[in-house]
Amino acid sequence: MALLELQNVHVALEDGTEIVKGVDLTVDTDEVHAIMGPNGSGKSTLSYAIAGHPAYAVTEGRILLDGEDVTNAGADERAQRGLFLAFQYPHAIPGVRVTDFLRTAINAIRKSRAGGVADPIAVKDFREELFKQMDRLKVSRELASRYLNDGFSGGEKKRVEILQMAMLKPRMAVLDETDSGLDIDALKVVAGGVKELVGPEMGALVITHYKRILDYIEPDHVHVFVDGRIVESGGPELADRLEESGYEQWGAANGNGGTGGAQ
Repeated sequence: MALLELQNVHVALEDGTEIVKGVDLTVDTDEVHAIMGPNGSGKSTLSYAIAGHPAYAVTEGRILLDGEDVTNAGADERAQRGLFLAFQYPHAIPGVRVTDFLRTAINAIRKSRAGGVADPIAVKDFREELFKQMDRLKVSRELASRYLNDGFSGGEKKRVEILQMAMLKPRMAVLDETDSGLDIDALKVVAGGVKELVGPEMGALVITHYKRILDYIEPDHVHVFVDGRIVESGGPELADRLEESGYEQWGAANGNGGTGGAQ
């Protein structure tokens, strides 16, 4: 039984436009899968559909997490079951401090796993774990008391996304172009955090346009994604091939997958 399994998944926008056109994929614990595709190929649409974004409807196929069908589950239910999505463009939430956000999220997951009975994390334990992870990921402790992503630099936003992952300890992490906008130092920190977390209890799906993050997170499997479909799969060497030749061999002219701007 795979950790995450996509069975012939089709995804459409609210206006009915089909973006993802039949994806089969399995990701297990202790595995990193990379999906690489040109801009407009539907990569981000796939990630949002996996996470349960209400604007992206699965019109055919199934999404399974630990063998359970979550195709019609809400985003909150999927998160409570251990699914995590790191956004390409994390949103700012003025008025909600990083610490409050993280404690609320952790307690919601603990309550779910306790069968609906409140089981809040002790404040002392939370602070110790938070500061340990912030130091490891080189996240300034000053950010803990600030509003989530409000006024953060691009690198700070991405580091805080990985901090959330480190604190929530999901079963399955989906990273949607997390390397976008990062300088090399931030990229190394983010990649290092992902590498440390993937193991017997967690798998990861890394969605990217470029190979550079894969220089620091070596994937077990690479999938080429063009026009809403996986058109080829292979090992890490496939990413090297893409770096050299681009996506044109799969009909993606000029780096555009032909899906009308969907990412």
